[in-house]
Amino acid sequence: MKHPYLTNDHEIFRRSLRKFLEKEAYPFYDQWEEERMIPRSFWEKMGEQGYLCPDIDEEYGGSEVDWGFAVVINEELERVGSGLVGVGLHNDIVVPYITAYGTEEQKKRWLPKCTTGEIITAIAMTEPGTGSDLANIQTTAILDGDHYIVNGQKTFITNGIQSDLIVVACKTDPKANPKHKGVSLLVIERDTPGFSRGRKLNKVGLHCQDTAELIFEDCRVPKENLLGDEGKGFLYLMEKLQQERLLVAIAAQTASEVMLKQTIEYVKSREAFGKPVSKFQNTQFKIVEMATEIEMGRAFLDQLIAEHIEGKDVVTKVSMAKWKLTDSAKKIAAECMQLHGGYGYMEEYEIARRFRDIPVASIYAGTNEIMKTIIAKNLGL
Repeated sequence: MKHPYLTNDHEIFRRSLRKFLEKEAYPFYDQWEEERMIPRSFWEKMGEQGYLCPDIDEEYGGSEVDWGFAVVINEELERVGSGLVGVGLHNDIVVPYITAYGTEEQKKRWLPKCTTGEIITAIAMTEPGTGSDLANIQTTAILDGDHYIVNGQKTFITNGIQSDLIVVACKTDPKANPKHKGVSLLVIERDTPGFSRGRKLNKVGLHCQDTAELIFEDCRVPKENLLGDEGKGFLYLMEKLQQERLLVAIAAQTASEVMLKQTIEYVKSREAFGKPVSKFQNTQFKIVEMATEIEMGRAFLDQLIAEHIEGKDVVTKVSMAKWKLTDSAKKIAAECMQLHGGYGYMEEYEIARRFRDIPVASIYAGTNEIMKTIIAKNLGL
């Protein structure tokens, strides 16, 4: 499918990336699922080939390419499996906080290693008692001389086990009114005293993607690790969530396309009552309904990506895409599993994994209920 924002250079890049993934990812993905971890060696190979943070400036190790290349990377990683979502989080969610709000010293210190895979990043917003309501986070960071003293817990953190650099949302002014003005972002490094990892969480799906609890107990963070200005963390999070939610929509759309393609191939090859399952009217209608919904979703998403690349404020449309495409992907996963029959419930068929992996997309990066609240507010309701 030809995307309107992609050029021939992007398609050459896609072919190169797909060839790389066919060698370095597809053959090992089931093993990674069993081991519940993507090896650091894969990150390093991605870095060697220029697939990590390609949009950042050359002086920090990037290639200064447009965001269309990020779309290609995220689509191709999703084709391998949803468990590779941590790479997109590193490239297009966490590192952009450093490029947008970091000082020159911070950029020089961290960005080059982010492009090589030596540094894996994470972002820590969610807490055991606080999900979408970020203004009410309880983790505190109180300035004490040249250090912030951080106390609190974070959970459901993507790349939580392997991360070397974590952007942590915390309260530098717990008494701020309104509450969101007390939120700041601190960058906490792997070996910082007082920082430890909790459990590697056992999820329903995304098995190879490491997700963890993070614990801060009198964690001493140098004040030069403050990202941007104190008290502006909530604003920074709101500014960057547009791209994060767009990435979730891209992954959901790609997963839907993959599931439909696999299901069409399956129903053509599987016979029942003396003819291919694809010849039954019910099968045809189900396939047609899914194909139509996917085609319409792709048209909306491509327009949205083009507007995002142009720098437009498309928060309302992104919220629409995030909830609609993730909701659609869940329904398509269920329909595709049903069309696989009993084999769809077997782990050797990819649809079983897709069925497990896709539901969380409607929860993270802001639940779909929150998306609808944002849309309603922006519609003046």
